[in-house]
Amino acid sequence: MAVYTEVSDEELSAFLETYDIGTVLSYKGIAEGVENTNYFLHTTQGSYILTLYEKRVREADLPFFLGLMQHLAQKGLNCPLPVNNRKGEPLGRVAGRPAVIITFLEGIAVRRPTAQHCGALGGALAKLHLAGQDFDGHRPNALTLEAWAPLFAQAEAQADTVSQGLAERTRRELASLAEAWPRGLPTGIIHADLFTDNVFFIGSEVSGLIDFYFACTDAFAYDVAICLNAWCFEIDGSFNLTKGQAMLAGYQAVRRLNAEEVEALPVLCRGSAMRFMLTRLVDWLNVPPGALVKPKDPLEYDRKLNFHRHVRHAREYGLEA
Repeated sequence: MAVYTEVSDEELSAFLETYDIGTVLSYKGIAEGVENTNYFLHTTQGSYILTLYEKRVREADLPFFLGLMQHLAQKGLNCPLPVNNRKGEPLGRVAGRPAVIITFLEGIAVRRPTAQHCGALGGALAKLHLAGQDFDGHRPNALTLEAWAPLFAQAEAQADTVSQGLAERTRRELASLAEAWPRGLPTGIIHADLFTDNVFFIGSEVSGLIDFYFACTDAFAYDVAICLNAWCFEIDGSFNLTKGQAMLAGYQAVRRLNAEEVEALPVLCRGSAMRFMLTRLVDWLNVPPGALVKPKDPLEYDRKLNFHRHVRHAREYGLEA
């Protein structure tokens, strides 16, 4: 992990005394993920995840994230449920970090999803959007259009060291997106980071959605665009139309996109590709000392951007009438 906070036996014991989850049988660090520190925790009452929030997650946002997970779980969505301590609060502190214990979800994340996985994911995403409609929390998307130019400013001077011409391509694309970005689309709670490692499956069925720490209030169709980018491209960079068809059909079966959302989808796909290219680019150029995880390749999303520039209609992503 790029950031990792060690928890001593004494610190863990003192922290767990504030909860009613039984006696610890075992605990171990989880290597995946770079945003937070996670431990697998097995007690006499069951299995849990202990999460310590590192500096990239604002502590002020935690009540929104935890409240959202509680709301979605109550609505029947399979997602981690924060466990309240003896004071009836989900959030505590351990090893100098804000921390929470959440329920453990069964299932595995698939590295190479099939069309069937994509279809199931589309349905789960739509269910999330519907389940969050009466959630009373609100959190602006801190990584949408207005944030991209400041992000690029952090990397612009070195962008061409990553790929020749990347700086000029990005400047042109940012200007184009600023002019074309859609407004007034149906909006609500979105996940905003639903990559393959944040979805668990048992067989081909979704068993859970995790990692809600980018969740925010934004256009539902933007969340769909993020998933098309994350799930429907192959290793060689080609877009898999069959996967796109399956994902969009799965989504539409639960919540239908309206005409404005359909028209906006190519621009939203460009925008979501820009968002992840830029955050990856900044991380690529600013690897922290001692990081144990190689930052993700920003050029993967530069190539996806190039594909989206040539798309004129959502049919090219597999949307069926």
